[in-house]
Amino acid sequence: MAFVDKVLVCRDCGNEFVFSVGEQEFFAEKGFENEPSRCPACRAVRRQSTAGGERPKRELFPAICSECGVETQVPFRPSGDKPVYCRDCYQRLRGF
Repeated sequence: MAFVDKVLVCRDCGNEFVFSVGEQEFFAEKGFENEPSRCPACRAVRRQSTAGGERPKRELFPAICSECGVETQVPFRPSGDKPVYCRDCYQRLRGF
């Protein structure tokens, strides 16, 4: 497949940037199906902002394991209509 340079528009800043033949070959080699949606500068800013564990912390909710009765924390608010399991019981029940 012959590639040619493409001019794309960045979804963050709206500036045009070139998706070069070399980048297209790299994307194809890695099996990436989508073209980049951000320019190199915006990609670098985004990568920098998520580096170093700056990801938002998810809220954990207290729960009692339906299997063993131990106090645990889960990443969702238990509604009470379905069983909630601690990590050990969940893995044992799921066969991990």
